[in-house]
Amino acid sequence: MADDEFLASFDDLSDVLPNILGFLSLKDVMSKRRINKKTTEAVKKTTVPLTDFCVYSIENYNAMIVMTEAMPNLQQITLCGIGGGNKWSDGEDPDEREAAAIPTRTPLDIEIISNFSKLRILEIEAILNGRYPFLFNFPLLQKLRLNYCYYLKWDLEMLAGFPLLKELDCERNDRVAGNINSLRVLKDTLEAVRIGNCPDVKGNFMDLADFPHLKLLHLYGNAVTGDITDISANDFSKLEYLVLPKGVYGGRGYELQSISDGVDLIRTLYLFNKQRPNLIDSLLPTISGNSTLYWKLMEGSPDWYESVDDYETPPFCIKFVKAGCRLGYRWESYYGDNPCEVNWLDPEPEIESSDYEKYIEELEQINRRVHMFRGFHQPPTEEEYIRLSEEYV
Repeated sequence: MADDEFLASFDDLSDVLPNILGFLSLKDVMSKRRINKKTTEAVKKTTVPLTDFCVYSIENYNAMIVMTEAMPNLQQITLCGIGGGNKWSDGEDPDEREAAAIPTRTPLDIEIISNFSKLRILEIEAILNGRYPFLFNFPLLQKLRLNYCYYLKWDLEMLAGFPLLKELDCERNDRVAGNINSLRVLKDTLEAVRIGNCPDVKGNFMDLADFPHLKLLHLYGNAVTGDITDISANDFSKLEYLVLPKGVYGGRGYELQSISDGVDLIRTLYLFNKQRPNLIDSLLPTISGNSTLYWKLMEGSPDWYESVDDYETPPFCIKFVKAGCRLGYRWESYYGDNPCEVNWLDPEPEIESSDYEKYIEELEQINRRVHMFRGFHQPPTEEEYIRLSEEYV
């Protein structure tokens, strides 16, 4: 085939070439821009497939600069610590102490990511200092992940800049503030919300109860409040996984006024679980003796007393326990050591049942961990605890 025949046929593809390139990898798309002017223009128009492009070095940063012009339709990007004596440029109103701590690092312009107007996924795990309004202006964004951005200053109201957002993952953002009620502008799109260890985030978790597509709600280490038993049959209709902070009655780490309060809470949640099993089952133990859902006796409680040492701590945490299909609860230490005996809420399965063998196997594992507080179904008194500690040595 003659060269001029090849060029003629290539020109005929110019209108569809961006769609063709859209089936290639990010690296392959970038390499095609150097063939000729037609492919250069086609690459600019190509909507790049979802491919994680991670900027963690000066080399990747330089590549990103090129891509802002050559391939602006990037859909996914991750920004990490840049390293090599560099840092991301400070935003508005930066923390002066943090800025002074690393004055010799070369600032790199983070605002250039604004050129990627078609971003669907934005993930940042880096030190950003101050306010960066442009980070919250990607109208096509569907997933936002901001983890360990200790000095990034922003408010939940700024999420309105992502009208199509489906997933929000925010962990260890010390400077984020706002009320989760602000998420209501995303009611019809949000499917997963994780806000962990963000102490200035507040509100009542029930403000999200009518979100029709919400499957995961993980709120931990923040000032969100509420009462888990306020959830009715029609609330959180699609929810599959739920974690609530200690400020919520029934939330993980909720502080109990007394030992009897712990028993009352367990029984309340047990009955609640009968009505809405999909909500709490995700937190109940799937391995015998283990549970991520716990509540602890507060230090100001009249039932609370000091530990004799760091090893034989009092069993002041109450958790669900599961053996086979049988559910119960027991008191143990914060670290899961020195548990008391199990208080069963469900009857023992029938010997003829298919679950009985699994139940017996897991029951043995549960009972094997009981030592110091054998025979106790709730925390001992201080006098009993001191005596047991001396005998256990």
